[in-house]
Amino acid sequence: MTTEIESRPRKIDIVILAFILAIGIFLRIPAHSFSPTGSLHLIASLHPQPAFTQVGFDEGLYREYVNALTKNGPASYPDMVEGYIAAQEKLPGAILPPVRFSYIWTAYLWHSLFGSEAIDALRDVAALFSALTLALATTLAWRLRGSTWALGTGGLMAFAPTQIHMSQHALVDGFFTFWALLCLWLLWENLRAPHDWRWLVAYGLALALLVITKENSFFVWSALVVLILTNRWLRFGTVTRQLVLVTIAGPLLGTVVLIFLAGGLDNLITIYQLLVSKASQTPYAIQTGDGPWHRYLVDLLLVSPVILILALSAIFRLNRAMKPELYMSIFIGVSYLVMCNVRYGMNLRYANMWDMPLRFLAFSSLVALVTPLQRYRNVLLGVAIVLICACEFRQYLILFVRFPLYELVSEGLLRALHILKTRP
Repeated sequence: MTTEIESRPRKIDIVILAFILAIGIFLRIPAHSFSPTGSLHLIASLHPQPAFTQVGFDEGLYREYVNALTKNGPASYPDMVEGYIAAQEKLPGAILPPVRFSYIWTAYLWHSLFGSEAIDALRDVAALFSALTLALATTLAWRLRGSTWALGTGGLMAFAPTQIHMSQHALVDGFFTFWALLCLWLLWENLRAPHDWRWLVAYGLALALLVITKENSFFVWSALVVLILTNRWLRFGTVTRQLVLVTIAGPLLGTVVLIFLAGGLDNLITIYQLLVSKASQTPYAIQTGDGPWHRYLVDLLLVSPVILILALSAIFRLNRAMKPELYMSIFIGVSYLVMCNVRYGMNLRYANMWDMPLRFLAFSSLVALVTPLQRYRNVLLGVAIVLICACEFRQYLILFVRFPLYELVSEGLLRALHILKTRP
């Protein structure tokens, strides 16, 4: 039997939600936006500045791509791709390709509009989409279960350590998370309103944008396909022929755009062949990107232990009446199954798209725990959320403010938490 709790929107809910979003957005403001002197000095002193302030290797490549677009114009994109192929063929390991188009293009537009340096534009875009992900996560929770769930899930997302971390660096993973979560939400809306063409068009466009953001789109698409297939038994909504066609046509549209940008199908195939073959030879990937199937669970436990424990407890009490929880669990499970089998390709950055589903499930467990306490359940639920948010924020301070953690790999997490000691 599903757990229910009062979830009718009230004025106080809107006020609390605005407060949550304001805090979450503040935490996601990129560090370079604050001047050490001037009127923002006091605000800057309240902002948790990350200890890692250098430009990472991947960030440097994104900066080069944006600078190349700025110098040569958007029409030069096929030339950039061919230059990448020529360089990648000579390198022993893999470097990220320029076909992560939507992130690079958005940063180029940001640079053109505001005159920011390329690296600042990339970080600003990452921060903006991290804030949009917070708003989207809150909206999705509201659509799934109502205002109370939006407040709980939104609060947990506002302080999610890896979400804040992604907002502070010029990395594509937080940007990708927004599009993955948008596709997850739009599929739900299409299942619930099968004859509304507006949801269908939005879903198709979101899938296309997902494909031109990162090659990890296959993981998300696989999970969406399984959700459509399991709908026959779990009854999330209604699957129509149009929905199936759009689920196929959306990624195909994105692929056509990539072919055009890459200067032809041959170039695009060559890029992915090089990426796959060279990735397994990259020393850093060999050192840090491997492990057993449960590695992501270990890393998630290190970063957000309370969230993971609560989310797993929700999964173990699932039943057919808990449609939203089943929906989120299948999305995590299928994408996890694919991602944990990528050789030398495991990194908690790639799991950024699970943050909202995990926190939705965690909130479900909290609701189940307080429901028997009829009189004080809302108060206890609020106190529990505040305490967990405090734990989450403390984890962010330990991992990223006190320790200069950049890559979300197991060794770095263990050292940041002093489980592994750095030799004097």
